[in-house]
Amino acid sequence: MNWDIIFGVSIESLINATMIAYALAAIGLNVHFGYTGLLNFGQSAFLGVAAYGLAMTVSTFGLPFWTGILVGLAGAVVLALLLGIPTLRLRADYLAIVTIAAAEIVRLLFRSVSLSEWTGGSDGLQRFSDDFFTMNPYSSALEIGIVSFDERELWVMTVGWLLIAISLLIVFLSMRSPWGRVIKAIREDEDAVRSLGKNVVSYKMQSLILGGVLGSLGGFIFALSRAAVQPDTYGTEFTFYMYTIVILGGAARVFGPVVGSMIFWFLLAFINALLPSLISEGYIPSWFMDANQAGAVGFILVGLGLVLLLIFRPQGIFGDKKEVMLDGR
Repeated sequence: MNWDIIFGVSIESLINATMIAYALAAIGLNVHFGYTGLLNFGQSAFLGVAAYGLAMTVSTFGLPFWTGILVGLAGAVVLALLLGIPTLRLRADYLAIVTIAAAEIVRLLFRSVSLSEWTGGSDGLQRFSDDFFTMNPYSSALEIGIVSFDERELWVMTVGWLLIAISLLIVFLSMRSPWGRVIKAIREDEDAVRSLGKNVVSYKMQSLILGGVLGSLGGFIFALSRAAVQPDTYGTEFTFYMYTIVILGGAARVFGPVVGSMIFWFLLAFINALLPSLISEGYIPSWFMDANQAGAVGFILVGLGLVLLLIFRPQGIFGDKKEVMLDGR
């Protein structure tokens, strides 16, 4: 077996654009779920709105790249307001139902035939990342042993890791401020916070906006790394991966989402590279599994490992078990 390819792909997944996009999305979700106790199953909608805000502004309307970034961020804020106003007074389980439905509505709107003139329908949009890559300072690929990245990947990764650092700093400072202490108190017992005269709904709304905007940065990275947006990318499974990453790294831990994303994508990339090699070398008989089934089996194995993690260590690697014990009122 070619172990260089297997480990090369796996190591690249520790720092590549996909890992960065999911880490940013999970940082935002960690503000919602880990710190505030909001069971938001619509986080993928924030990434979709940001990505399509950028793509439609540049590709459909021909406006500058930075205008597209501002439109995407504004779209995330508007979505948070539209989601928060009717839902933040609901119980945790009802909130989950409403937000997952809202995320599907957003995805189907982007996919709609009637809006395809602006959104591209099921085909999505391209040709919106040229201005971003004209700012690329890298002129050649980087190769370090078995790991290699081309100049476009290096630029996306540089910007992505900078955004991760800024997002982590914002979360770190926010959660150690008086505002952050109120947010964490709401997670523990919102009735007690309300009895102290705090406007719980207002604080929840602020948390929803902050987490949505931070998560939307992942939408930008995801879109720019592929130079395309497509509505089915932002399905409900996207949000479930984010929850997996948050819980894996440890809820309500500043670095938890980043570590969780690195571990998740390393394991998935390693298994998806290893299984086809085992099949081609004859270590796994073809009657048991063929190469076309290896990808699905990889998700099954990673899922099984995560189920075992939730059974034996539900707080994740760095987390505290109390952080995932939500009050369902």
